Amino acid sequence: MMMMLEVVQLGAAAACVVVLVPMGMAGLHLSRNKMLFFSGALFITLAVCVHLTPYFPSVSDFVTSVSSAVVFDHRTSCINLVNDISWEVKPNASLHTFNNLSSSLDFYDKRWDWSKSPKLDACDFQRLSATDASDLLNGSWVVVAGDSQARLFTLSLLNLIWGSEAKRMDSVRADLFKRHSDYSILLDEIGMKLDFVWAPYVVNLTNSMMAFKTKKSYPDVMVMGAGLWHMLHVTNASDYDFALRMLKSSVVSLLPFSPELGMNGPVTGSVSIKSPHLFWLGMPMLINGMLNTQEKREKMSDAMWHDYDRALGDSRLLRQTGGPLLLLDIQSLTWNCGPRCTSDGMHYDGAIYEAAVQIMLNALLIESHQRL
Repeated sequence: MMMMLEVVQLGAAAACVVVLVPMGMAGLHLSRNKMLFFSGALFITLAVCVHLTPYFPSVSDFVTSVSSAVVFDHRTSCINLVNDISWEVKPNASLHTFNNLSSSLDFYDKRWDWSKSPKLDACDFQRLSATDASDLLNGSWVVVAGDSQARLFTLSLLNLIWGSEAKRMDSVRADLFKRHSDYSILLDEIGMKLDFVWAPYVVNLTNSMMAFKTKKSYPDVMVMGAGLWHMLHVTNASDYDFALRMLKSSVVSLLPFSPELGMNGPVTGSVSIKSPHLFWLGMPMLINGMLNTQEKREKMSDAMWHDYDRALGDSRLLRQTGGPLLLLDIQSLTWNCGPRCTSDGMHYDGAIYEAAVQIMLNALLIESHQRL
């Protein structure tokens, strides 16, 4: 039956060619205005094709698949480019004396933006305002888990939403930076719940994933990252690689989607998604000579950092290597901002984490458009 249908379709298409081509040739011969003839013929041909396409399922499916592929390629391209940030770091002209500085980092003015290129311009990346970010995250559950880098990221996210409320941010900062502790807050005005989970080792992240499974409840957005503590206290890239592979297995097995099939499957939450958005907060570049202890300078060498970075790639945890987590490329951000953006070679200026938050939000916008 299917073969017969295809034969009928092919015959109909051939009949159209047999009929229309001679008519076209005759019209061309008889017409005194060839341009007018071609314009009319093109219009009539397109109109006929548009009306006949629904009656040819294979053609209709082909057109739909091509259209979908174009949209998918554009979306994928933008996701791959979302970390492409450029920096302008120069002395802060508004500060005339060192007495006005609260930190040595304040001596430099750091400005960032997405790099300029036709591909990046087509993605239309933008800095979201507090209102835009609140609308995007309205009613959602956001979890940030990791070490001090994750704390700084959490602070930047709250600062974006509440930056105009200095007293409120002072209170948040005091509670958030209590040593080795978790933190949770409900932003009542937008119904957003934000949890910070102190998880300095990858195994802590894996345990958090297991806890979600036990409770049968998953966040809408989860940002996670760990590695610096492991590098300092374990100093074994192979062990780090193994821990990352275990984390990947737990994420893939516990969450309701398969990275090979795309982000599918039901999950509770209010962001316009079908499954959690997962991000990996990459490690910063370490400037060995600026690290503040001898132990750090010895164990957290450039060679060891590169071994750990290689382990992350080998683990296939990141989406760019076939895994479930989208990278927030702190490595690239800190490398491009440079030593003038850190006071201890490890923890960087707030502008780094501000950029990382905007990268995450733009990635969420891309994913949301994917599902409209």
